[in-house]
Amino acid sequence: MRVFAPAKVNLFLRILGRREDGYHLLDSLMLPVSLCDEIRIRLDGAVSAEHPPASAQIRLSCDNPRIPSDETNLAYRAAALVCREAGLTARISLHLVKRIPAGAGLGGGSSDAAAVLKGLNSLLKLGWSEARLCELGLRLGADVPFFIPCQPARVTGIGEELRPAGLVGRRWLVLVAPAFGVSTPWAYQRFDQLGGMTVPPPTISVSADGWPPPVACVNDLERAVLPAHPLLQQLKDMLLRSQAEVALMSGSGSAVFGLFGGKEAARRAADSLRQTVAKYGRVFVVESLAAAPCSNPPEVRSV
Repeated sequence: MRVFAPAKVNLFLRILGRREDGYHLLDSLMLPVSLCDEIRIRLDGAVSAEHPPASAQIRLSCDNPRIPSDETNLAYRAAALVCREAGLTARISLHLVKRIPAGAGLGGGSSDAAAVLKGLNSLLKLGWSEARLCELGLRLGADVPFFIPCQPARVTGIGEELRPAGLVGRRWLVLVAPAFGVSTPWAYQRFDQLGGMTVPPPTISVSADGWPPPVACVNDLERAVLPAHPLLQQLKDMLLRSQAEVALMSGSGSAVFGLFGGKEAARRAADSLRQTVAKYGRVFVVESLAAAPCSNPPEVRSV
């Protein structure tokens, strides 16, 4: 089976507080985009419930040698979780074609995990519901439940509370991924060190078409990340000069994106960034998705 794992961006990300266990309470509008990892899943042996689940054998390979291929990889952990929860013994091979930059705030690892959960649910004919898959995904990471339905959603709680956001129409985005990554735990820790939220953020209202107005497109983590990585602010400024409607850091970074109403405007902006991006990282022209692709993902232009 071949499954696709889309990246996401946060059209806004507000931090509402922090729980006693250290998890932060969020209010975010998350949008899947057409930049996708590809995961090839193969059953190498018989599936059986007669032997202890611990005897399940999982092998993960990746075309990017910098991506771990052991139990620290969320895709591997997702496959192990499926076998354990289903009480099955199986020999499963996963091959990950990595296109989403790691450590960029684009949710690649979480999306890979969700794709494996959904893929094995289908391949093994487990019949688990979407709610069940979301519950399992939350055990792997706070962002994983979003990628189960994988549609635009207002995300609250620590990431487990999802409300579909029926965005009318689509947008094109220019994603700029610097060569360096940003650690998510570091970004939240730095945010807390700076005093966190001194006042509760205002309730964000969206327009009739579901898209937030530019003034609402705020990422609270920028206050922690941008001073340490001034290049990200420079890239945001370049996107705005290229007529982006919005320029924002996604998640905890390091990727930033610009939102455009049309494909050609996005392509022109990406072309204007080419020289700078060649020095510091990569740029992609992608489109917003209403749902995860089942077969070939939509067009992605990489510069």
